[in-house]
Amino acid sequence: MFYPGLETHPGYSIAKEQMNGFGGILSFSLKGGYDDVKRFLPKLKFVHLAASLGSVSTLAGPPRTTSHVELTEAQRKQLGIPESLIRYSVGIENVEDLMADLTEALSGL
Repeated sequence: MFYPGLETHPGYSIAKEQMNGFGGILSFSLKGGYDDVKRFLPKLKFVHLAASLGSVSTLAGPPRTTSHVELTEAQRKQLGIPESLIRYSVGIENVEDLMADLTEALSGL
């Protein structure tokens, strides 16, 4: 998982200095590559699939088909963006519902 609010994140100390809280946007990569992304995302029940991360609703999307769609796979790799990366922006839904939703979707991979 890529989230600067985790003490294990390489940018944690800078984020802690610069931020007042860490926010609700994170990203994570699935082990099975983009095929797992295509199986995982449709299983999410409380999440809207979208390119934007600005909403009160929880949003998720892979940079491969959203924010970095115009780059080639080689260019994304050079930038450190794995094909299996998912950006996840937490909205106002119940956190227990979101966690259960993620757990259920991941269990099917």
